[in-house]
Amino acid sequence: MNILMRILSVITVLTAPTYVLAASGVASPGQNNQCPAIFQQQMRKLHSSEILDLCEVSAGHPVMLVNTASHCGFTGQFEDLEAIHQKYKDQGLVVIGVSSDSFDQEDEDEGKAAEICYKNFGVSFTMLSTVPVTGDEAHPLFKEVARQSQAPEWNFYKYLISRDGHVVSANPSKIIPSDADITSLLNN
Repeated sequence: MNILMRILSVITVLTAPTYVLAASGVASPGQNNQCPAIFQQQMRKLHSSEILDLCEVSAGHPVMLVNTASHCGFTGQFEDLEAIHQKYKDQGLVVIGVSSDSFDQEDEDEGKAAEICYKNFGVSFTMLSTVPVTGDEAHPLFKEVARQSQAPEWNFYKYLISRDGHVVSANPSKIIPSDADITSLLNN
């Protein structure tokens, strides 16, 4: 069984950030009909007026959540994120990128930021509009991520979130999306 079935729920928090994952892959009754609090958010799609309901975007699946910035030295990770999206989307992984200027590296023009994502890197996974991801001004999605794990310390922090809304893994910017530490979770 792959991690997309295994990360489906977290059983117990032992000591932060160590978690025990359910290995059965069997969903509890009604689990697919309930949206975890972390995803009970509406956010605007990048360079669009379309408002997305994160409950609908995540649709009861595990999520790789990434805070992004178009002028960061890690921007090349968009390509790797897209590869992860293409490889695992049919198995249920949802990749969500969230544009942020919390580290002063996002283009002020959202259209230019979107062009970097979509045109330069061919991003087809969900990209959300620019929001703060750290501090008191952080978007509620990232406040909850920080509460469960840690706030991003830089752009391109990658979080694996179980379908029941628990942060299972937090990976710093220097760890690329296809790193063995991440893909081992996705392939188990």
